[in-house]
Amino acid sequence: MKRIAVVALACSLALPVYAKDLVTVNGQGISQAKFDQFVSLLVSQGAQDSPQLRDQVKQEMINRLVAVQAAEKAGLQKDPAVQQETELASQSILVRALMAKYLKDHPVTDADLKKEYDTIKAEQGDRKEYKLRHILVKEEDQAKALIKSIKAKKTTFEAAAKKDSIDTGSGKNGGELGWGPTSNYVPEFAQAVESMKKGEISSAPVKTQFGWHVIQVEDERPIAFPSFDEAKPQLEEMMRQQALGDYQKGLMKDAKIVDNSAAK
Repeated sequence: MKRIAVVALACSLALPVYAKDLVTVNGQGISQAKFDQFVSLLVSQGAQDSPQLRDQVKQEMINRLVAVQAAEKAGLQKDPAVQQETELASQSILVRALMAKYLKDHPVTDADLKKEYDTIKAEQGDRKEYKLRHILVKEEDQAKALIKSIKAKKTTFEAAAKKDSIDTGSGKNGGELGWGPTSNYVPEFAQAVESMKKGEISSAPVKTQFGWHVIQVEDERPIAFPSFDEAKPQLEEMMRQQALGDYQKGLMKDAKIVDNSAAK
């Protein structure tokens, strides 16, 4: 009897072992491997592995399979529109996987980031931002009169802005424009600001597409450039996108493309 038991055990070990399905739906199985892959995908995207998550994943896979079976029973997999959409979805997944693989194989290093950071910082130079007020009117003579009145201290800049400025947004705040670089403004306005000193009121009206401006430079200061650590996340994303763009251009350059539509 002992010899028979040993032989039986040896035979059972020799047979192939098939993974048991986690669950079956109308006779169709959902394997443990596919379930684990789904869980791993969610965890890689930031989910916390837990019994609750696994219960939710299992139920989601069941729900999907039930719906897929119903769709296949209705013959929807043969619908040309569904086939096209399925093909496009498959292409999108492949392209996304290709881009992810490229970034994994060609990572943006800290050295790359630091070099780019230093280049951008050097290009910025000694940029300034200004704290400004302005009064906007339609006529040059009115602007000249306001400058004369403000400089003679017959009125204040703030009072004149509230009374006369047709820029209602800043006018109600005494002409206040707040802090900002001159790149925020149209060229004529920006050039006038850059030629003025702190505390100065424009000696002549400045004409732009909006009308005539009286400008006051209340204050100025260097633009604080962010530290490397502060800029790093945004810089890394920018360089990753640039790398992907260059990679895609290279793929297009190497591809042999024949546009037959041009001959029609």
